[in-house]
Amino acid sequence: MKLNNLKPAAGSTHSRRRIGRGPGSGLGGTSTRGHKGAKARSGYKRKIGFEGGQMPLQRRLPKFGFKNINRVEYQAVNLSTLQALADKGVTTIGIAELKANRVIKGDVLVKILANGTLTAKVDVTANAFSAAAEAAIQNAGGTVTKL
Repeated sequence: MKLNNLKPAAGSTHSRRRIGRGPGSGLGGTSTRGHKGAKARSGYKRKIGFEGGQMPLQRRLPKFGFKNINRVEYQAVNLSTLQALADKGVTTIGIAELKANRVIKGDVLVKILANGTLTAKVDVTANAFSAAAEAAIQNAGGTVTKL
């Protein structure tokens, strides 16, 4: 066996269909596209969601929900995170300290939530606090400052 003798296995390859090469080829005339209609024309592209003229699903289903344009998005920071920072030796926690310790990213509003426990005395400055988080910080001897 040599490189010039190599051939694909019998039946593993197929010759390409040459469409539109006259009636003798068997694929001339309409060139496998059938008779008339949008699909027979050049430049045909099916619209996304087109169901053959039937009312499309996205138009049969009712509209629902809305997006509140006045929504205020907060980045949540838990008490357990504040405790971890306090364990590192941070006593005053503000937006700058949270950024420096990579707790938050970018220019975001911060809300302190009461997930976890806080035993250290810390002074926390943030945009918003949950009632339980505010109580927990004050019970630990810390202070709360809203921006």
